[in-house]
Amino acid sequence: QVQLVESGGGLVQPGGSLRLSCAASGFTFSSYVMSWHRQAPGKERELVARIFSVGGSTFYADSVKGRFTISRDNAKNTVYLQMNSLKFEDTAVYYCHARGWSGDYWGQGTQVTVSS
Repeated sequence: QVQLVESGGGLVQPGGSLRLSCAASGFTFSSYVMSWHRQAPGKERELVARIFSVGGSTFYADSVKGRFTISRDNAKNTVYLQMNSLKFEDTAVYYCHARGWSGDYWGQGTQVTVSS
């Protein structure tokens, strides 16, 4: 059974940092493209960052480029999102996503709230 379990969300002040983790199981993690998406209240879900399975190349939305870093540890079946210089507009539920030969999968989400 495929599982994606996010953790690391919480409340942080503007300018602060958080690191999200997504622990994966039930599929061959190393061969899947992993990404983080987010959904703010009243808005559509959007792609934040993606890391590919081969070569580990990355992609970032313009809104987070230079502030967020996605990484993966294939030995631990975990993907991370390091978020620095957080802004009010980063407030959202963050979802982990996996895409591969057997389909695509979503985690349950973790709330990130940026507030003073």
